Amino acid sequence: MKDFAGKKVAAGVCGILLGALGIHKFILGLTTPGVIMLLVSLLTCGIGAVVMSIIGLIEGIIYLTKSDEDFYQIYAVDKKGWF
Repeated sequence: MKDFAGKKVAAGVCGILLGALGIHKFILGLTTPGVIMLLVSLLTCGIGAVVMSIIGLIEGIIYLTKSDEDFYQIYAVDKKGWF
């Protein structure tokens, strides 16, 4: 669990700053949602990146405001992909 606590901050910051690319999903090992976010951003010539950026911003804030135990349970154990 301690190993995953370091990913919380990295995923939160990447979600806020690079949310459109889905990097925060890859950090958590959630490759399918990460690929979806990346492809939506790229294949819509950036139009979908606006929506993905908003999703990334929201998720980044959610990651950073959760306790370490909740974060671990939701994203490491349950592997919740979205919000």
